[in-house]
Amino acid sequence: MNLPPFHLAFPVDDLVQARTFYGELLGCAEGRSSDEWIDFDFHGHQIVAHLSRNAGDRTSNPVDGHDVPVPHFGLVMTMDDWQTLADKLTAADTEFVIEPTVRFEGKPGEQATMFLRDPSGNALEFKAFADIGQLFAT
Repeated sequence: MNLPPFHLAFPVDDLVQARTFYGELLGCAEGRSSDEWIDFDFHGHQIVAHLSRNAGDRTSNPVDGHDVPVPHFGLVMTMDDWQTLADKLTAADTEFVIEPTVRFEGKPGEQATMFLRDPSGNALEFKAFADIGQLFAT
C-alpha cells in the first residue's frame, strides 16, 4: 500500500515545549518554522504545531473500556516500532492518558495502543497491529 503523506495543523500554547516534545521525545525532525509555527516530520507525514491560545474543548468517547480523548491524531506503526516507542516513553516517565495496552483482544481489529498528551494538551495515539490487514476490520 503506497499512501501519500498527510498534513495536519494543530494548536499548541508553547512552541518551546512543542519543539522539545515532538523533536526530542518523539524524535520528529524539524522542518521550517517561524515565531508562530513549527513543521515536524511525523514518520513521513507533515504535522505543524501552530501557536494558539484557544485550543478548544476536549472530550472523550468510550472505546473498549477506555475513555479515548477526542480529538486526537496519531500513527499506525509496526509492532516492533510501537514497542520501542512504548518502552522509550515509559522510561521517560511519560504520563499516559491510556497506558500501552492491547484493545479488542481476540476480536477483529485487535491492536496495541497508547495515548498521551503533548505539553499543550493535544492527544496522540500510537497503535500497531500484529496483522496490518486488520486496520479496517469490522
